[in-house]
Amino acid sequence: MRFIVFLLMFFILSGLFIISNNNLNMGEKKDAKEFLKLYLGWIDTFYSNSQGLTGEIIKLSWFPESKR
Repeated sequence: MRFIVFLLMFFILSGLFIISNNNLNMGEKKDAKEFLKLYLGWIDTFYSNSQGLTGEIIKLSWFPESKR
């Protein structure tokens, strides 16, 4: 349950951050479409970067080399 609340808060705050940084008025149709474009682009970039980071983490050596 905490994880779902965390995700919900994360996505709401990121949306508010996009709105404030781009001075969007969500009451206007044009700005609402711009928000949707920016937010979906942000989610796509976030997902791609998460995949790349996960791939690099998997490649790391997590166990010390045995000394012989």
